Parts: sequence; C-alpha cells; structure tokens
Amino acid sequence: MTVKTDFNDKICTMTVEGNIDTMTSSELEQAVAEAAVDCEKLILDFAGVEYISSAGIRAVLEARRIVGGDNLTLKNLNANVNELFRITGFTKVLNIV
Repeated sequence: MTVKTDFNDKICTMTVEGNIDTMTSSELEQAVAEAAVDCEKLILDFAGVEYISSAGIRAVLEARRIVGGDNLTLKNLNANVNELFRITGFTKVLNIV
C-alpha cells in the first residue's frame, strides 16, 4: 500500500493505492496522524484501493476520530469497498462521495 498526501491550505487529500489490511492499516493510521497536524479537513481518495479488511475499516474510523467526524471524506470507492461500508452500516457515519 502507498499513501501520497497533498496539502491545499488546510485540506489534505491522501491518495491511497493497494490493499488496506492487517499488514498495511497501521501505515494509513500513521500517515493520517502526521497529516492531521496540518489539516482541518481530510479527503481519503480510494480510487486505487481494491480491498479493505476490518483492520482497514478500523483505520478509517480512527482517521475520522482524529480529524473529527464531518472533517473526513472518502471518495472514489470501488463497488466492493463501498458495499463493505454499506453492509457494516458505516455509510451512516462516514461522508462518502
């Protein structure tokens, strides 16, 4: 998994590529924690994410906690990843566009 972070004023966009699973979720958490110091809003672009495990979902929820609820947006989820968030009910608490 790779994470590229772009800063535009206080909005951070993190482009994530690869699988987010038990082996890689801590990398995403670390990247979010580092970026959160300099941003008020965080966008996670999942266009390059093919698979996310429960550990990956936990990393996303931790990102939400760090930046504060409505300040997190997920975008470009593929059908499988989007369906997983829907089935788990997290589409009710996450901003997914």
